[in-house]
Formats: sequence, structure tokens, C-alpha cells
Amino acid sequence: MTNFVEELRWRGLLHDIMPDTEEYLLKNKTAGYIGFDPTADSLHIGSLVQIFILKHFQNAGHNPIALIGGATGMVGDPSGKSAERNLLDEATLAKNIAGVRENLERFLDFDASVENKAELVNNYDWMKDISLIDFVRDTGKHITVNYMMAKDSVKKRLSSESSEGMSFTEFTYQLFQGYDFYHLYQEKNCKLQMGGSDQWGNITTGTELIRRKAQGKAYAITVPLVTKADGTKFGKTEGGNVWLNADRTSPYKFYQYWLNSSDEDAENFIKKFTFLDKETIENLISEHRKDPGFRLLQKKLGEEVTIMTHGKEAYENALKASSILFGKSTASDLKSLDEQTFLDVFDGVPQATVSIADVEEGLDMIGALAAKTNFLNSNGEARRALNENAISVNKEKVKEDFTITKEDLIANKYVLLQRGKKTYYLLVVE
Repeated sequence: MTNFVEELRWRGLLHDIMPDTEEYLLKNKTAGYIGFDPTADSLHIGSLVQIFILKHFQNAGHNPIALIGGATGMVGDPSGKSAERNLLDEATLAKNIAGVRENLERFLDFDASVENKAELVNNYDWMKDISLIDFVRDTGKHITVNYMMAKDSVKKRLSSESSEGMSFTEFTYQLFQGYDFYHLYQEKNCKLQMGGSDQWGNITTGTELIRRKAQGKAYAITVPLVTKADGTKFGKTEGGNVWLNADRTSPYKFYQYWLNSSDEDAENFIKKFTFLDKETIENLISEHRKDPGFRLLQKKLGEEVTIMTHGKEAYENALKASSILFGKSTASDLKSLDEQTFLDVFDGVPQATVSIADVEEGLDMIGALAAKTNFLNSNGEARRALNENAISVNKEKVKEDFTITKEDLIANKYVLLQRGKKTYYLLVVE
């Protein structure tokens, strides 16, 4: 086993740690868990830190347990929330759990032949058979209301002027999470719970329940919540969350998120979101600082995370798509993109719709540039641009005698027009 806590420390991934935890983990192979909330059928990159923590734990020789909150997802975690959230029905939860499971399997080794294999559990499996009377009698009596009221997640909600308070449902959340830890302690000899820094109160409720109910000792570690240097929220774009599922966030957009990191963020993220060793990372940072314009750190970060999340082929396609706007790409490069990636690359580019009949007959360039689209202001301007050799169709220069046919369609639907190097226009053929 290696020093798991030291690995977290140098990567900036250690926030709170219970006394004696580091010493215990150095001497004892143990199971440790992190809970994942099944509020959607995919995790987003805000959950990547937790996934990486479990992978570091496995790499250090321990047994990682990923707990999917099938039961607690029905209750709702108040931590960091200013309002009660909508509760999920069982059918939605089942769909979400399957999606989260698929996400986790990309990173953690669940192979039964591995000595410290990862394990996936769903707390609904043990909570569903416990009656309210049993839970209140056997678990509730061990934790006082005073103890629960003292938690930051509870105090913040009760003292906030904008909050409508907290329902009994959410108030009991820490008891449910505490019981999960107790159950895993009893059934799987799980001695450690990890999570984000906002989970410290919930996690320590579990260690307290284990102390009082099982007369045992358990341990806790939390990691800092990731923030961006400019104060904007990590994992968010104008289009919303950056998801781990390709059908929610394409590999191209996923790669672009990391590629667009600031230099300061890239130095932070490359420690947190890759498994590169300390010496490699220090060398990369040193090289990057010599020529920040080359964006060495951002490129390496994007490569590492995209391959881990989506695979090498998806990364190479994202790289190819990224070069289309700035590199010397060809019509065949464009046609090799799937429709979603093509639309992501040219998101926000102005467009016009032309009929399929026009294209089947052969759409002349004056019509494509002006008469049928208004890409350029007039037929005369279109002719001048064509004579100046300034117009491209699907990245290839054309003259006035060129006609657009079905052979030129990308994904059977699009034609990319371009004036000069940076002015794009999209024809949508319907």
C-alpha cells in the first residue's frame, strides 16, 4: 500500500481529516466509500473529484466502494442547498442509477479477479426493508436532536432569510447517510467515508453512530470543493453542466472545456484531474510557464481527462474537430464528423435554410452566398468575393462557376460556407 493521504495532500485534494486516519490507512488495508447522488442519468464533471478520490484509494491498495443513493436520493441532501429539491420517483431513480453506474465503471476497476476490486452498492437495497418504527428506535435514539441541529448544513438553512426552512424529510438526511456508513461498517468492514467538504457534517454523523451503536472507530476525509480562479462555477458553461455522458455533452465540448481553462486553473486542474505523477506535473508546469501561448498544460489536461472519460478514439475526434476552425482541414475532415460534433464546432454560426430541390438541381454560388441566403449583402458583393478567391465551400476554395450538389452535404444536411479565415455561414438543407 502507498500513502493515500499524502497523494491527496500534494494534489490539493485534502480538506478535513479525522485524527489518526493517515496512520490507520498506512497500516491497514481497508474499504472506504463515497456516495453519489442519482439526481440525473449521468454524473457531471463536478463529480470527477469524488471519482478520482476513489481511484487514488484503489491505486493505494485499498478497496473503494461507490455508493449510489437510491434511498437517500428519495430524501434529498440539504448540504449546500438553499431550497428543498424535487423528490424523484422510483422509475426515474432506476434510470439514473444505471447511468451513474456506467459512468463509474469507466474509471474504477470492478474486475472480480482484482484483489482490491471496486464495489458498487445501492443504499435502497438495505433501506427498503427497514420500517419507520425500527429506524427511529434502533438508529434515531443514538443521535440527539441537539447534535443534528449543530451541523452547518442545518444551521445555514434555518438561519437563512431566503430559505423557507427545512422539512423533516431533509432534516433526517444526515441520519440516513449516517446509517449507510454504519451498515457498510458492519457488513463490509468499511472504516472510512470520504466526500466533498460540504459533507463533513453528514460523514461525522456516521462516525458518531458507529461509535455509539457499534462501539467502533471509523474515519473521515473530505476534499475541497473545486473552484475556478475567476470566481465562476467549476463545471458550468453558458449551456449548463458539463456532463460525463457523450449524449449530454459531446466529447468535443468536453475537451474544449478543459482546453479553455485559464493558466492558473490548468495548474490546479492537472493535479486534481489526472493521474500523472508529481515529477511529470512539475515538469509540465515548468515547460508551460516558458511559453504559455502554446497551452501545453491545457492540451495535456484535455487529453488525459477526455481519454479517461470517453476513450482514445473520441479524444482524437475531438482533437480533429478542434483543428477544423483553426487548422488546414479539408472537406473529408468535415464529413468525417458526426452530426452532433459538427453542430457543436459551429455552434452560434449564422445560418439559412435552403431546399433540397435547390441542391439537387445544383445551387449556384451567387444563390448560396446572397440571393437565397443573405450571407453576403448583394449579388455584386458575392461576385467580388468569389473573384478575390475569398470564398470556401466545406473548407475548399471555389470560383463563381462552382455549384453545390448533394455530394457536398455534411451529415446529409449541411454545407459550410466561409469568407476569408474567420467568417462562417451554415446552409441547412431541408
